Parts: sequence; C-alpha cells; structure tokens
Amino acid sequence: METVIIVVHLLLAVTMILIVLMQQSEGGLGGMGGSSSGGGMGGFMTSRATANLLTRTTGILATGFFVTSMALAIMADQGRDRGSILDKGIGPANQGIVPVAPLVPIVPRAPNK
Repeated sequence: METVIIVVHLLLAVTMILIVLMQQSEGGLGGMGGSSSGGGMGGFMTSRATANLLTRTTGILATGFFVTSMALAIMADQGRDRGSILDKGIGPANQGIVPVAPLVPIVPRAPNK
C-alpha cells in the first residue's frame, strides 16, 4: 500500500510541475502553452478559459499532493516507539551496555630451581 501511495505521490508531483510550467506568466510573455492570444482558427478554448482550467487543475493536484504527503507521514509514524527520550534516560545502564571489569594481566612464574 505504501508503494502505491509513493507512486501516486510522485506522479502528482511531476504532473503538478508540468501544469505550473504551462501556465501563462504574469508578464504576458507566455509559458510553454503557446501564444497568449485567443484568436486564430477558432481554437478550442480561449486564453482565459485555458488559464482557469490550468489554475483549477493545479489546485486539485496540490490537494492530492497534500493528502498523499499526510498519508505517507502517518504511515511512517506507525511503527515508531512512543514516548519521550527523556523518559528513557541516558547512560550505559539504559543502553544495554554492561560495564566489564578490567582484565588482570597474567604474569608467568619464574621456573623452580
């Protein structure tokens, strides 16, 4: 399930980037969407209608991106240990480390004569 949400999340991100790049800039220079004039051979949609459609599509994609982001964050939090790190304490006793006494070197005895 997590893999499906990640794939949908990535598709939403890429599509949203492309839709934002297609939108007409405020300066009137036009984006990748073509000419900014609505004239010509009787196009399918006017410039204003195209801008409204792209704006609405961007909003829908952004909502989907937000929802998948929240779903992934909730799924990532599921297996996590609850509680404060201050409650766990610090130091070797709480980390499972057992102190070991230092080894005493073995000195060989002198041979008997």
